[in-house]
Amino acid sequence: MIKVKAYAKINLFLEVTRRRPDGYHDLKTLFARIGVSDRLSLRKTAAPGIRLLVKGGPRGLGRPEENLVYRAAERFFTGFGVSPAVEIILEKNIPVGAGLGGGSSDAAAALLGLARLYKLPRGASGRLMKLAAALGSDVPFFMLGAGMAEGSGRGEKLKVLEPAAGLPHIVLVYPGVPVYTKEVYGGLKLGGASEINRRLRDFRRLSGLLKKGGFGPEQYALLFNRLEDPVLPKHRAVRLAREKLLKLGAEAALMSGSGASVFGLCRSRAAAAGLAAEMKCIRGYTVFLTKFC
Repeated sequence: MIKVKAYAKINLFLEVTRRRPDGYHDLKTLFARIGVSDRLSLRKTAAPGIRLLVKGGPRGLGRPEENLVYRAAERFFTGFGVSPAVEIILEKNIPVGAGLGGGSSDAAAALLGLARLYKLPRGASGRLMKLAAALGSDVPFFMLGAGMAEGSGRGEKLKVLEPAAGLPHIVLVYPGVPVYTKEVYGGLKLGGASEINRRLRDFRRLSGLLKKGGFGPEQYALLFNRLEDPVLPKHRAVRLAREKLLKLGAEAALMSGSGASVFGLCRSRAAAAGLAAEMKCIRGYTVFLTKFC
């Protein structure tokens, strides 16, 4: 049996630069992998087909065939000409509809786990990455195995970023109500050309500072997420969770991806632990004390 962890991500920066003719949007983002994770267990079976069992997570996740893990497995077997005979157990811990890339990370873990289970050669990595990109914009990031990466295009064009020492601790809060990506992008108004250019300069500045010296006041000030614009006015729970993190002492707080999760950054683990304990007292919140990984 092969076991694979599927880590969540947060976005330290996210600007939407344009609407594409294909209906997607071009982004400039900074992905960061964090310690919250799902887990996949994969084993070959005597019976043909793909069997997916999901443990944990909310009710109503849909039929197994609709899950990104199942779709990743289908594409793997078709793409590599292998007859499917596998059981996959997915243990959910990452909240759904939270802007943490849980489904995308699960799909990447499925592809990587199947590659190990069927002993694919290292030369197959390019084909695996193409399968990942076809499954979703965030899936390629999780295939990298990198702690941080700059993303452009739909998010699938990646450049690994290696930050210096001194990364902060993370208090991650899911306020209990999902936010759906389609709704967010449907309500998004792009910034003007001058504003977008200014944000892209901020992005380059943030990346450069992280490579040189980890996090400090200047880096915290450069964190940004354009998708807060359509989400925070309409989703009170997300807005209040972000405000509460700042009020209780986070150095910075930001929504991740299209929401609904928000995260606060703290310089020390003790400060983060205290903040997490206070946030856990708020009814309806799911709180994780975690770190970059």
